Amino acid sequence: MTDAPAGPQLGRHVAVPGDGTVLFLIGMRINRLHRVRSWLPITRAMPQILAELEAHPEDGLLSSRGFWSGRVVMLVQHWRSAEDLGRYARRRDRRHAAAWAAFDRATASSGDVGVFHETYVVPADGIESRYVDMPPFGLGAATAIVPRRGGGGRGRRSRAERLVVGAEDAD
Repeated sequence: MTDAPAGPQLGRHVAVPGDGTVLFLIGMRINRLHRVRSWLPITRAMPQILAELEAHPEDGLLSSRGFWSGRVVMLVQHWRSAEDLGRYARRRDRRHAAAWAAFDRATASSGDVGVFHETYVVPADGIESRYVDMPPFGLGAATAIVPRRGGGGRGRRSRAERLVVGAEDAD
């Protein structure tokens, strides 16, 4: 994962996505709060998985940030490629495969906890980002941010920027 500056980067910035990114949303919903034995193993496994990924940047995780809303806990992650994500998920010498198998054996059919993931493979031309007086966040934390200049700071504007912002260079 990148070593982004901790404090706000004053001014207007954009992310530099390179060839694109893989956006991965993964999480769980606690359906039955009283069934702690069903959901506690998942909540214990995830920090270990994240620590392993941080210790092995070659596996391809660029950034990860957690969010909590009611009974749902979700991680928003950026990966270098879909191939890296899939390879990590299946590697027997990494924590995820064992945690996945344990969940399937112990909990998957109980209805006590639900799990989900969504994977988006996003080409660079499909990305638009803006950060104003923010520390690096999201894709900007996963890759890098640069000061925004006319045209999005990257030369020609991306297809996504033209669609979201419009034909004019509005801020």
